[in-house]
Amino acid sequence: MKGQAKRITRSVQVGHIPMGGGAPISVQSMCTTDTRDWKATLLQIKQLEEAGCDIVRVAVPDAEAAQALSMICWQSPIPVVADIHFDYRLAIAAIRAGVHKIRINPNNMRDDDGLKRTAEAARQRCIPIRVGVNSGSLSRELIDRHGGVTAEAMVESALSACADLEREGFYDIVLSAKASCPMLMIETYRKLSKACDYPLHLGVTEAGTREEGIIRSAVGLGALLSEGIGDTIRVSLTADPVLEVQAAYSILKALSLRQRGATLVSCPTCGRTEVPLIAIAEEVEKRLKDIKAPIRVAVMGCVVNGPGEAREADVGIAGGKDSFVLFRKGEVLQKVRADHAVAALMDEVDRWVKEMEQADA
Repeated sequence: MKGQAKRITRSVQVGHIPMGGGAPISVQSMCTTDTRDWKATLLQIKQLEEAGCDIVRVAVPDAEAAQALSMICWQSPIPVVADIHFDYRLAIAAIRAGVHKIRINPNNMRDDDGLKRTAEAARQRCIPIRVGVNSGSLSRELIDRHGGVTAEAMVESALSACADLEREGFYDIVLSAKASCPMLMIETYRKLSKACDYPLHLGVTEAGTREEGIIRSAVGLGALLSEGIGDTIRVSLTADPVLEVQAAYSILKALSLRQRGATLVSCPTCGRTEVPLIAIAEEVEKRLKDIKAPIRVAVMGCVVNGPGEAREADVGIAGGKDSFVLFRKGEVLQKVRADHAVAALMDEVDRWVKEMEQADA
């Protein structure tokens, strides 16, 4: 089953990554390092790139951080976005240092002359600007006029900032309007998608720690992506940013929007299960982490229905009494002891991956 048709937007180029205009949905994250420590920041960027991150954002709180960007951008394997608040001079310094995109918050950067200079600098370097609105930083005037932090207030804030840039002849814009409440975020982006054709950066801001944050992000991002809304995403977690990238791909894979790495399908177990299914599924999940090929793996508890219920899996195991059957595309290959099931499954996974690599060579 397919979701609604993708919303077609203007196309924006962020380094070598296209955004909008029908391009694949890109995955973003943000460094947790001190940007002034360019070596530590580069190390984390490379870890994020290895996890599949397409675009990375770094904080630029002062001139020293802006200066460090020249080393970071020069060596980064993926495009770098400078996160700017309050001071337009930091935005210009970041642009001169070689960043591939600027993020500004229109509600804390109100210097009209500064905005004009930022737009001119970005235009000269041919880099886009993300207008990033947050529910927690709306102006008091907007909140009072709309009777609170509402979707309408968020949309007005975002479109007003776009209009300011448009008056300067600048149109390489990406929009975000994040909220910590998934329902407010969903309503806001739905309205934005009808009001403009700029690419949309989706995210539930301040989503929380690993477990709760992933759930809240999946609700907000999943609802919009299933409707064809969204061109780039970030899962915001109070955790290692590598987990943000992994969670983002899990969401995209669940919606069949991007395939990277293994997808594990496992049954919830029941009273008929006669093997340690939970422990085995957790072990398989751990061993699949390093696989980058798009393979679907199943761990099922019932030998009777397992292969049939997981027929879309590339390879899998289904439990019987103290044993499993190993199957591939629903066809049973062999029976293995429960204590050997994970090893047998991973051997078959490795064979499948090698065959894919050979076919692509």
